[in-house]
Amino acid sequence: MVLDVVLVVVIGYLLGNIATSYFLGKIFENKDIRNYGSGNAGATNALRVFGVKIAATTFICDALKGVLAVLIGRWILGDNGELIAGLFVIIGHNWPIFLKFKGGKGIASTIGVMLTVNYIVALITILIGLIIVIKTKYVSLGSVTAMALLPIIGVLVVRPFELKLFLFTLVLSIMAIYRHKSNIKRLLNGTENKIGQKA
Repeated sequence: MVLDVVLVVVIGYLLGNIATSYFLGKIFENKDIRNYGSGNAGATNALRVFGVKIAATTFICDALKGVLAVLIGRWILGDNGELIAGLFVIIGHNWPIFLKFKGGKGIASTIGVMLTVNYIVALITILIGLIIVIKTKYVSLGSVTAMALLPIIGVLVVRPFELKLFLFTLVLSIMAIYRHKSNIKRLLNGTENKIGQKA
């Protein structure tokens, strides 16, 4: 049992370390995305720095990391395994050891994780985030708002109440908001870039 938990943690974390935007930037643009734009190794910064194709590929691959981690965790340890793997794939994405712990903000990976864990909660949360992004043109505002609401949506949708799922979504929410702290400061200062603005 303990070895299975360790295995799930390691697999999840290592999958998270696959920094799509970093590798695509290096291969196709010969640039380290962490040195451009916001410095974030994620899809939104990839859009600003590299354009739509690399950004879209980054988003899809980062989401698929989350899906794969959850499926592997579920296969090894069942329901507990999917939550453990889901948590650690996001930790690996946000703080990758191979990139000196300078990774992304975990939104795409979280989407992949939540779509696999509970797609109804995920779809409602995604819809709210998309509406905010479309209305305001701020990806960060949509991301932060959606992630802040994620645990609440889980409580409202999932019946009967699942404590494990609530705690899981609460941790994901806290991590995402923490990773967006610089964006929150810029939003408050009126200096945050809108979607489509070049870095």
